[in-house]
Amino acid sequence: MRYVIIGAGAVGGTIGVRLSEAGRDVTLVARGAHLAAIREHGLRLGTPDGEHLARLPAVGEPAPGEPPLTPDTVLVLTVKSQDTEAALRSWADLPVLGGGTAAQRLPLLTAQNGVANERAAARLFARVYPVCVWLPATHLEAGRVIASGHPYSGMLHLGAFPHGSDDLAHRISADLTASRLLAPVRDDVMRWKYGKLLRNLGNAVQALFGTPAGLEADRRTGPAEGADDRRAVQADLLAAVRAEGEAVLAAAGIPHTSEEEEAAERGDRVEPVPVAGQRRQGGSTWQSLARDAGSAETDYLNGEIVLLGRTHGVPTPANGAVQRAMRRAVRERIPAGAFPVADLTDQLGEVASSTS
Repeated sequence: MRYVIIGAGAVGGTIGVRLSEAGRDVTLVARGAHLAAIREHGLRLGTPDGEHLARLPAVGEPAPGEPPLTPDTVLVLTVKSQDTEAALRSWADLPVLGGGTAAQRLPLLTAQNGVANERAAARLFARVYPVCVWLPATHLEAGRVIASGHPYSGMLHLGAFPHGSDDLAHRISADLTASRLLAPVRDDVMRWKYGKLLRNLGNAVQALFGTPAGLEADRRTGPAEGADDRRAVQADLLAAVRAEGEAVLAAAGIPHTSEEEEAAERGDRVEPVPVAGQRRQGGSTWQSLARDAGSAETDYLNGEIVLLGRTHGVPTPANGAVQRAMRRAVRERIPAGAFPVADLTDQLGEVASSTS
């Protein structure tokens, strides 16, 4: 099988390089300075085991015949959720050798955070395979991705949408497993994705108020002024957004994995460890602010809980406040970890007063 990685950032770049190292045919899709760097120098993957350089075909906006889509091509969608619709429409109607279009004939893996991507993909693509991504990786520099998972770079649960599995899922799993990645096939893969959604509700909180690396530095050197307040707000918000998420999923009757089940599944097989002496700085949403990417995935993470809450009559003030704060951070280009604490706590207080 041939793999086209649509979005060669932290997750997509890691999967692409690992697949290529295992001898699979891989084409990367990227844009801007990242695309230019990959074309000129290759894609560098930093791991706990050292630096890997992969010189792979790389393209930007797709055009008919570039890359040539053959019936054995697997499309792997790894863009952030806010970019899903545009990516789907760019690829859906490209012709496949022998007749038909990509949306009609080719399998599409949605290796992304959130649970809205599969519904969007299924409106266009006949064969959608959700992937629950546990892959600690970082993309802050053009032409370079850091994958800090060890001894495996990541764990990618996959299955068919909306449920079940098939022979193709097992064949893809075998390719991924040969690539320093774990890839369990699950008939209930969306249950795993909803469990991951609950974890991802904290992504924006981390991006707004701090990073694991920053908190570790506090413990070594003593907290900076206001750090205690920020940590307290961060801890309270993390608990609140998770509690709201669990309440909403319960009201909607949507099953999800538990933290205990996930911990038992992962074990110590995908442990984030320092790469070249550096700990991972922050998650995917933190990286969007750190790169000044101009958008963030929060409307598809915390926003999914807000949507379900409105649908099922469950209040979600914490997720709504975090969602609005992140949009402001993107709009006003507030650096990662630097959002004014008082602005969010005041907003939460106003919400509580108006509903009491």
